[in-house]
Amino acid sequence: MFGDCHVHVAMDGVNFKQAMARHANGVDDAHIRAVFSAYRDKGISFLRDGGDAYGVSKRAKELAPEYGIDYRTPLFAIHRKGLYGSIVGRAYENMEEYSQLVNQAAEEGADFIKIMTTGIMDFHEYGRIVGGEGLPADEVRAMVEIAHEAGLAVMSHTNGARAVLDAIEAEVDSIEHGNYMNDECIQALVETDICYVPTACVVYNLFGNKDFEQDVLERIFEQSCESIAAACEEGALIAIGSDGGAVGTPHARGTYDEYDCFCIAMPDRTLREGAIRVGETYIERVFQRQGGTESE
Repeated sequence: MFGDCHVHVAMDGVNFKQAMARHANGVDDAHIRAVFSAYRDKGISFLRDGGDAYGVSKRAKELAPEYGIDYRTPLFAIHRKGLYGSIVGRAYENMEEYSQLVNQAAEEGADFIKIMTTGIMDFHEYGRIVGGEGLPADEVRAMVEIAHEAGLAVMSHTNGARAVLDAIEAEVDSIEHGNYMNDECIQALVETDICYVPTACVVYNLFGNKDFEQDVLERIFEQSCESIAAACEEGALIAIGSDGGAVGTPHARGTYDEYDCFCIAMPDRTLREGAIRVGETYIERVFQRQGGTESE
């Protein structure tokens, strides 16, 4: 099986608040071990985390070798104060504070930096982004430059075509989610070594949930499938990332769910699996400290 290039070990796939409460008095090792056991039992040995605000992924990095899992983490995501991102990381108010957080992550053993340039998609309204439509392009460029100067790749949580283009122009190393990308975004990706990690199963797994309008979910998923197909066909880097731990997306099973979404989007197995392997190889190579190895 392929690895999973976007997970959140701290979460449980059921209820975010309850999952975090589990770690309120200190990281719950039993939870981490159960998550790693689930991935190992499903034959998944490479994981790239999206970070958390509770120190869970930092502890997970210490435990992962016991399960034969190559685990990469930013430790925590970095977001602008007042905008989306507090559930997975730490906030900055100015670039000096952002730089301090990058240095802190590096000192604590982060494998890469994760930034939040937009909010999340609105599952109730097609095309709407909740929690921030996008940071200014010059701010995103500065964030990437600071991380790269520290020898760390950049994982960018980004939704919306304009914000995706800004992130690509800023030379991030991966685009996470990338909902509502257009043809211009795909062509921009083709011309770079930036990997697209769509996490399409998060929407797919909500199908039938009475809290959401089915037609809205279907439109969002259809758009994601179009982007996945275009990326595979045009030769853009793309990789499986389930957002494992998000509501409705259990760890390990979510990886297979994401693969199923790729199958729906791109029926040609040779093209699909070739693209996934190239993308994952890129993620494994780039998302570690510059010049570093996993044995160091």
